[in-house]
Amino acid sequence: MKLAPLGDRVVLKQLEAEETTKSGIILTSQSQEKPQQAEVVAVGPGGMVDGKEVAMQVKVGDQVIYSKYAGTEVKLDGEEYIIVRQSDVLAVVQ
Repeated sequence: MKLAPLGDRVVLKQLEAEETTKSGIILTSQSQEKPQQAEVVAVGPGGMVDGKEVAMQVKVGDQVIYSKYAGTEVKLDGEEYIIVRQSDVLAVVQ
């Protein structure tokens, strides 16, 4: 199956959480904070959203930083994805 977002939605695949700190301390899965960095997996067509023309500024393969409490988490074929609006994407990591 494949996710095809509508409107100004973007499908993200969250990057793996760090398992050790910079000083070498190993973190348990409960103490690991979910990263706010993800890879763009699919991008909607944009177009008219809420009466305004929206041009998509991210593309598949981009690594982005998104708002902490944004989006909807979805599990498909054993993989976890997050669907967010483009406005919830804060920056593209270059």
